[in-house]
Amino acid sequence: MSQQLGGQPIIILRQGTTRNRGLEAQNSNIAAAKAVANAVRSTLGPKGMDKMLIDGIGDVVITNDGATILKQMDIEHPAAKMMVEIAKTQDDEVGDGTTSAVVIAGELLKNAEDLLNLKVHPTVIAEGYQQAAIKARDILSAMATSVKPTDSAMLTKVAETAISGKGAEAYKNLLCDIVVRAVTMVADSDGTVDIGHVNVQKKVGGKVEDTAIIEGMVIDKERAHPGMPRIVKNAQVLLLNAALEYKKTEVNAKINISRPDQVQAFLDEDEAMVHTMANKIVASGATVVFCQKGIDDVAQHYLTKAGIFAVRRVKKSDIENLARATGAKIVNSIDVITADDLGSAGLVEERKLSGQEMIFVSECKNPKAVSIVIRGGSEHVIDELERGMHDALMVVSGVVKDKQIVAGGGAPEIETSLQLRRYASTVGGRIQLAIESFAAALEIIPRSLAENAGLDAIDMIVAIRAAHEAGNKTFGLDVNRGKPVDMQKAGIVEPLRVKTQAIMSAAEAAVMILRIDDVIASSKGGAVAGGMPPGGMSGMSQGMGDY
Repeated sequence: MSQQLGGQPIIILRQGTTRNRGLEAQNSNIAAAKAVANAVRSTLGPKGMDKMLIDGIGDVVITNDGATILKQMDIEHPAAKMMVEIAKTQDDEVGDGTTSAVVIAGELLKNAEDLLNLKVHPTVIAEGYQQAAIKARDILSAMATSVKPTDSAMLTKVAETAISGKGAEAYKNLLCDIVVRAVTMVADSDGTVDIGHVNVQKKVGGKVEDTAIIEGMVIDKERAHPGMPRIVKNAQVLLLNAALEYKKTEVNAKINISRPDQVQAFLDEDEAMVHTMANKIVASGATVVFCQKGIDDVAQHYLTKAGIFAVRRVKKSDIENLARATGAKIVNSIDVITADDLGSAGLVEERKLSGQEMIFVSECKNPKAVSIVIRGGSEHVIDELERGMHDALMVVSGVVKDKQIVAGGGAPEIETSLQLRRYASTVGGRIQLAIESFAAALEIIPRSLAENAGLDAIDMIVAIRAAHEAGNKTFGLDVNRGKPVDMQKAGIVEPLRVKTQAIMSAAEAAVMILRIDDVIASSKGGAVAGGMPPGGMSGMSQGMGDY
C-alpha cells in the first residue's frame, strides 16, 4: 500500500502485506464462512452422516457433533475461525444446536451476498439482520411450551431428540433414562443444574448396554494399601484435605545428633506423630477415608490395622463431588475431626474395570453428585457416546432450569420464517429485503434435514409451509415417513434456549463478517523493523497497488 507524493512513493505497510478491499474482501470472507457451514451441513439431523477427522499425528476422531468437527479441523482463514467460535459458544452455553448455528450463519451470509450484488449496502443488511434476530427471538418465545422439572417423560423426550443422529441413538432409551435420572438427582432446589456434578467415566470394554449410573461417585483410584478391606458396607466417610504424613518444618532447621540412640528416638517421635493422627481418624468412627494429599507408609500401616479403607491423592473436584454425594464435610485439619463431619454411603468398594482398579461409592441417600460409567467396544464408540450424553445432559439441565421447550424437526424455523416475512412487509424500505433474506435463511434447517434423509427438499419445505399456513405451528419434517407431522405429539422437542441461542449467535457472526470491508494481512516474515526492504523504497511499493 503506497501513495505518490511528488513522484516519491510513501510506504505505509511493510513488504509482503496483502490487502483486500470492498466487495473483494466481503466475498472472500463469505466464501470462507460458507465453506465451514457446508463442511458440517451433512451431519444435521437424525439421518446426518459422520465425519472422520485425522490430526497431524494420526489420531482419528469419528463424530457428527458440529463443535467437535470444527474444533478438530485445522482452520486457517480468520472469517472461518469466527464460525468455529459460534459453535464453541453454542456448545458451552447450551450444549446442542452447534451444527444448526453454523449452518444458519452460512446461509445468512449466502443470502447477504445476493443483496450485496444488488448494491444493497452492508450496513443496511446488518441492521435488517439484527432486527430480524430480535423479532425471531420473540416469535420463538411466543411458540414455547412450559414444562415442569418433575416431568421426567418430557425430559426424556428432550434427551432423545438431542441424542438422535449421534452414534448413541441405537441405545437411546437406556442412555436417556440415565441422563434424566442424573440431572434430576444433582439439581439444586432452585432448579439450577451444574453438570460438573455428573462425573462421567469412560472405560473401554464390555457392551454399550453395560453403561450405568451410580448413585454416588466412581473414582479412578485404588486403595492406598492392599491389606485394607476391599468392600465396606454402611460406610462412614471422612473427606480430608490434609496430609497423613510427617509434618515437615517450615524453616530450615538443623538437628545435631551425637549418639545412635538419639537417631532412633527421633524416628520413633516421627512415627508417634503419625500414629496420633491415625488414632484421631479411628476415634472419629470413620471407616472410609478419602485424602486429597499424601498418606505415607506408617499411616497406611495404622489405618490398615484399624480396618479402614483409605484412598490418597484424590482430585479436588472428586472430593467436592464426594461431599455432595455422601453429605460429608471436607476437613482441613486432623485435630478438629468430629462425628458430624462424616458422611455416609451404603457401599464403598474397589472393583476392577477393564483391568484397572476403580473405587465405587454407591447407595448414597439423596446424592447431589452422581457418576455415569460409559462402556463400549472401542475408544471411538465410547468417545462418541460421551459426546452424545454431554449434549443430552446439557439440554435436559437447560430445560430443568428454563422450563421452556419448542417442537423440533424444523417446525420452529419454518414458523419463524413465515412470521418474519409478514413482519418484513410492515417495515418497508431496503431493510425489508434483509429481513426477508433472514427469513429465507432459516429454512436451511428443514431443507438440510430433508436432503440428509434423501428426500426432495423443495417438496418437503412446501408441504411444511402449507401446514403452518393452515395454523399447525408445531408441524415439522418426519424424516422416517417423509412428510410433515406434529412434532410435539411425536415427542420431538428441544429446549427453547437451544433455538434462540443458535439464531442469535448466527446473526451476530454474520453481521460481524458483513461489516468487514478491508482485510489487511501482515506477512509472516516481513522486513526487519527500521531496515530497508530488498530493492529499496520502490521495491516495497511494487505489487501492493496504489492506495
